[in-house]
Amino acid sequence: MTLELKLEREMSSIDYNEKIPNNVNLAEDRALKRALEHWQPNYIEWWQDMGPEESQDFEVYLRTAVSVDPQGWAQFGYVKMPEYRWGIFLNPAQQDRKIHFGDHKGEDAWQSVPGEYRANLRRIIVTQGDTEPASVEQQRHLGLTAPSLYDLRNLFQVNVEEGRHLWAMVYLLHKYFGRDGREEGEALLERRSGNEDNPRILQAFNEKTPDWLSFFMFTYFTDRDGKYQLCALAESSFDPLARTTRFMLTEEAHHMFVGESGVSRIIQRTCEVMNDLKTDDPAAIRAAGVIDLPTIQRYINFHFSVTIDLFGADQSSNAATFYTTGLKGRFEEGKRDDDHILKNDHYTVLEVRDGKLVEKQVPMLNALNEVLRDDYIKDSISGVKRWNKVIEKAGIPFELKVPHKAFHRKIGALSEVNVSPSGEVLSDKEWKQQVDNWLPSQSDREFIASLMGRITEVGKFANWIAPPKIGINNQPADFAYVRFN
Repeated sequence: MTLELKLEREMSSIDYNEKIPNNVNLAEDRALKRALEHWQPNYIEWWQDMGPEESQDFEVYLRTAVSVDPQGWAQFGYVKMPEYRWGIFLNPAQQDRKIHFGDHKGEDAWQSVPGEYRANLRRIIVTQGDTEPASVEQQRHLGLTAPSLYDLRNLFQVNVEEGRHLWAMVYLLHKYFGRDGREEGEALLERRSGNEDNPRILQAFNEKTPDWLSFFMFTYFTDRDGKYQLCALAESSFDPLARTTRFMLTEEAHHMFVGESGVSRIIQRTCEVMNDLKTDDPAAIRAAGVIDLPTIQRYINFHFSVTIDLFGADQSSNAATFYTTGLKGRFEEGKRDDDHILKNDHYTVLEVRDGKLVEKQVPMLNALNEVLRDDYIKDSISGVKRWNKVIEKAGIPFELKVPHKAFHRKIGALSEVNVSPSGEVLSDKEWKQQVDNWLPSQSDREFIASLMGRITEVGKFANWIAPPKIGINNQPADFAYVRFN
């Protein structure tokens, strides 16, 4: 092993002798260590109250970070979730890292928070941090209706990693924002998803996740938003934030895998039943206890449209400010062939004019939310194409589609108009007549709910979902992923 690689390994190793596992030399900052150790019992109390329901004594086959280098960032083993080793892990620092976009391009990356950007940086970190416990709260009942032990384990893995991502943001708040940061860290444990008096910051994280089709759609679409937001923050001139989010992305990839593979397995099972029964009648498919393809399409429409609202308004002065001041870049900023300052660049957005959607050019700095949204949409479409391969392989003439980006919007100029999934502007009357064909109806949700029921037998799967082709960590599908005590 070279000296350089040895040093990198030492930087990336995690101290598991600490009460709070970390690779940030927490022991050397006694005030910070005390503050975080004070926060930790409140976190555990939150987990007991709002984490996965009736799961405290289960032994779960979970992945735990042991280092942040590619060779050893995870180990697998059984652990009770309240005993999971949550901690604070940053990617190794890049020596002499420079700022590569915005007004500070070419300067040294910041190791502390510039005073003039303190409020905006805190806002960014708090908003990201708030999504992490919110998704755990949204999913807390799902373990009671898991379609297999394999899926139950995947749910729990997502949950503990969202908890660790909360730790990542709370570390930044405590270390770099003083009393304000500590107060924000406490508030992250006080808000509740869907609570009328103290809701989560972003509306998508106040929606219910009532069933496993919703969960898979959430982890495919909404966790993919997390990927793009984290990638944009991984470009940040504030180096501790960039290093934190780069490691979080490693874990986020598993969450999207859970979603994409989960929906794919549902589609596979539906296609098997359609071919067995030689019918595409949704009523007949439902009577056989599987989820018909038109219902899956309606769930796609809902979760996609709710998620793309998370990127914000198509024109945003805040987005411009975050970019020019170096707080938040674009997805894969370094691969883009422009000046990375963008003051003379333009971008196409949609607006409503005379009852029609039309394109217009606006300054790119003001359209950076739309740039990130369009990158996200391209990525989302790729996964839907893979779902369609499953349908095509089964010989069934049906195609799932991502709806038009103006469909069912609640934020920005496009929220002012009714648009069909194909992009046609509609009157209120036309929308009301068709909406149940495009979005999940109450009867759809009741049907999906009727299929939900926990499967606890090793190697068994609910009728409405196919087994995976390979298990987690190359384990077989009939592996005991969860042990009930």
